[in-house]
Amino acid sequence: MQWIDTHAHLYGEDFSDDRTATIERAIQAGVYQLILPNIDSQSIDGMLALERQFPGVCIPMMGVHPCYVNDNVDVELGVVESWLEQRSFKAIGEIGLDFYWDKTFTAQQYKAFRRQLDLARQYGIPVAIHSRESTRECIDEVRALQDGRLSGVFHCFGGTVEEAKEIIDLGFYLGIGGVVTFKKSGLDVTLAQIDLEHIVLETDAPYLAPVPYRGKRNESSYIPLIGEKIADIKNLKIEDVAAITTSNALKLFKTN
Repeated sequence: MQWIDTHAHLYGEDFSDDRTATIERAIQAGVYQLILPNIDSQSIDGMLALERQFPGVCIPMMGVHPCYVNDNVDVELGVVESWLEQRSFKAIGEIGLDFYWDKTFTAQQYKAFRRQLDLARQYGIPVAIHSRESTRECIDEVRALQDGRLSGVFHCFGGTVEEAKEIIDLGFYLGIGGVVTFKKSGLDVTLAQIDLEHIVLETDAPYLAPVPYRGKRNESSYIPLIGEKIADIKNLKIEDVAAITTSNALKLFKTN
């Protein structure tokens, strides 16, 4: 079976002791593509170093994470724009709104989100959307700018069936990770009503490890555990979950 992890921060400090081994474990587990969302200007070098070390396996995005947006948002957006002019990226991310941690820079978050959605339209590439405590607002922002040129994934989706259907109607996928294995997440009820054609898998490593590793560092080799849970929820063979979600990811990110 072949899998794709559509969202993993493998360049972060959590992997400084065993980064190469972590990626090799993923490959051995059949996770043959690892898509890396950027955080800000400080994370770019480490991310691109992984692309050089594992070409065709580690695939970088470019963008500014909403939790790292502050008063210097124009500088950070300038860095993103500069990189997009220099070379191609498969996606813009991780972008969006986060109202969980801090609302100090809400106006700047909206500015960054809208500008990066516009860049995605300009370059014709998908986006990876972070929507913590802001699913409704992110849906509304995408809808306002959707002219047929926007595509992407609502990463770490944890919303309602109604929100899922709105996202799908906008031409976007749902990114499902380790939370689906948590007993009280409620995602099992939601996903039971969503066709697998609209789902891609992700770890969000090093965060949100699936059961039985919950609370520990997450890594891309755990993608099959997420696939196994979805197979259970939807009464499908795990091979079918692997094939369909991988096909979805290839269709979205055009990484084949």
